Amino acid sequence: MKKTWPLRALLHALALAAALLMAGPLLLMLMNSFKSGAELSQGSFLAWPQAFSGSAWREAWALLRGSFASSLMLAVPAVLLSSLLAALNGFVLCKYRFRGEQWVSLLLIVAFFLPVKVYLLPLAISMAKLGLSKSLGLLIAIHVIYSLPLALFFRNHFLGFPDELLQAARLDGAGFWSLFTRLVLPLSRPIFVVVIILQFTTLWNEYLFGLVFGPDEARPITAALAQLAAHSEGGVRAYNLEMAAALLAALPTLAVYLIAGRHFARGLVAGAVKG
Repeated sequence: MKKTWPLRALLHALALAAALLMAGPLLLMLMNSFKSGAELSQGSFLAWPQAFSGSAWREAWALLRGSFASSLMLAVPAVLLSSLLAALNGFVLCKYRFRGEQWVSLLLIVAFFLPVKVYLLPLAISMAKLGLSKSLGLLIAIHVIYSLPLALFFRNHFLGFPDELLQAARLDGAGFWSLFTRLVLPLSRPIFVVVIILQFTTLWNEYLFGLVFGPDEARPITAALAQLAAHSEGGVRAYNLEMAAALLAALPTLAVYLIAGRHFARGLVAGAVKG
């Protein structure tokens, strides 16, 4: 113990320094969001607010309320549909053999690492030729299709499922859907939490698809946030408003991580030791 306590103290100090470094910008944003525009233009960004004002938060909520609702209407169904579809595809790829299975897995791996910008132009051309107009339903469908490579997460997880358990269920008369809904899904909670958190964070913070394919009257939160940041009155940037709006936009993802962060870590560890 005498030999290890200096190392432990050093590790704790490094962890504390890293935490402060990561939390510093967030604390500065929070502090400056409660300043008035006049105080912020005359004072320093590092100074403590002379008088706390919630006007920037009220204005930010009034400007982003519609986009906030649109992002929820986009993220919730898209996350659920893409996660269920990925689980189904991962189960098929893992436990069923068919011709071309390895090629399908390889294509999913390639698609997983392709940046979103690669899909943007082909999707725009396809939507134009099909005559599909911008809508929230179209945006949900695009995100669900774009999320098909998530099947790899489930495939890796399902490798740990004993084939004997599935075979026993088949002998008891369970068909494909019974196996999937009554046996596979209930035992896949850890990886589902991981995928749902990753998907919700990705969809909530996604910008390009929402800007290009989202309806102008109901754009997602990131598109509205970018438009707000580009706006200025009289050539003066309302930094307190921008910081309050950015923090408001980040609250749902922060809440998801605070609520399910423990399960997220467990799911990652459980998936890492399979296969």
